[in-house]
Amino acid sequence: MALLLSCFAMMSFASQPKSSVGVYINNQQFNGGVTVKDSTTFVGIRKFVTSMYPGASVSYNYSTRTLTVKTDKLYLTAKDGSNYIVANGRYLYTESPIYMRYGVMYAPVVLMAKAFDAKISWSNYSSSFYITRGSGGILSGDKFYRSDEVLWLSRIINAESGSEPLLGKIAVGNVILNRVRSSYFPNTIYSVIFDKKNGTQFSPTANGTIYKAPCEQSIIAAKICLEGYSINTGILYFVNASVVPNSWVVKNRQLYAKIGNHSFYY
Repeated sequence: MALLLSCFAMMSFASQPKSSVGVYINNQQFNGGVTVKDSTTFVGIRKFVTSMYPGASVSYNYSTRTLTVKTDKLYLTAKDGSNYIVANGRYLYTESPIYMRYGVMYAPVVLMAKAFDAKISWSNYSSSFYITRGSGGILSGDKFYRSDEVLWLSRIINAESGSEPLLGKIAVGNVILNRVRSSYFPNTIYSVIFDKKNGTQFSPTANGTIYKAPCEQSIIAAKICLEGYSINTGILYFVNASVVPNSWVVKNRQLYAKIGNHSFYY
């Protein structure tokens, strides 16, 4: 009987999800759930939060599938299936979505560390992340984002890709910011959008749709771009070939990818 129980226990243990990646918080191993999915390391949010901040309030809304974290320095929400968490009004993007597994919500450890304003490093030797506690909460969106940059970036995203999926909106925002960083284009978001050095660059500035109020998702996409997320740092052009089939861009630039109705070029 003892042997049978021992075998059953071993089988039960073997059936539990495992991770070959370790996570340490101030040199203490985190055992609150670590998984690797799509080459991204995830941690169970609730246990991670209480490990980082023992007095945190963590609640879950079943109707919206949203987990909410509250401390005196951090207000964070994470939604099952979403590609971003919101931390102190900032939008932190993940290519591999947040997900629920057996009643536990998981988010990328890198995003969770950033939300807590913690330092995180990777060790190839131990295949582990090492986290050092910081201030306890990321700088708020009101202080991090410049209102004029959010305004104009979200407006051009909305005017060019208002009906596109979130990733398509982000890609449009990436093109604008890549141009800002390029020596060939002006060096501010507003001046890039209204650049006419080689003719009108973006049709919404000519037809007036640039001045329409952006939708919520366009604003979110703008903030994700301003956080530094980029699908590609080299793309400088995009075209909807069904609208402009004979574009100079299509004929003269290298294609990166098509996202939604737009094709993006270097």
